[in-house]
Amino acid sequence: MTLTERLRASLDSPASSGVAGDDFVFAEEAVLTAAAVLVPIVDRPAPTVLLTRRTDTLRKHAGQIAFPGGRIDPEDSSPEAAALREAWEEIALDPADVTVVGRSDTYRTGTGYSVTPVIGIIPPDLSFIPNAGEVAEIFEVPFERLIDPAVHVAQTSEFGGRMRRFYEITIDGYRVWGATAGMIVNLAARLRNVPA
Repeated sequence: MTLTERLRASLDSPASSGVAGDDFVFAEEAVLTAAAVLVPIVDRPAPTVLLTRRTDTLRKHAGQIAFPGGRIDPEDSSPEAAALREAWEEIALDPADVTVVGRSDTYRTGTGYSVTPVIGIIPPDLSFIPNAGEVAEIFEVPFERLIDPAVHVAQTSEFGGRMRRFYEITIDGYRVWGATAGMIVNLAARLRNVPA
């Protein structure tokens, strides 16, 4: 089974048993802002995942590890369109270079977003240009290690006067946590149900 076939089979199955979102209580009538991220998996003999480190000067999420993405704008026809647009704006990833495989589980953030992870396969050795106002670094980490449950560590921390739970993944010297880690945990849960 190819990587694309494995991913597609995992995304065609029912929702994962992973995490629905940040450990945050949402009112039933809460209106969350729709957003999308691209989860770019680099099609190498040993696949990797492309991630970014946000600049330290951003008002929100400064210095954090993230997938390219952002809010879904009115002109975006779908979460896929938004994820591809954002990847172009943030790292100059040409949408024509992305084979969209599907969507993973929507993730709700404590900051009021409902994020759709769009899984895409990209060829190796593309050139990227980071948007200097948003992206400090673009890097790749091994896909199989990133989805290994052994590196998915449940953490707790006080935020807003209460204890919050979240996932953290430390890989190749990078600390991936919060929504990005939660989306990785969900994808990994889906993939465990599909033979490699």
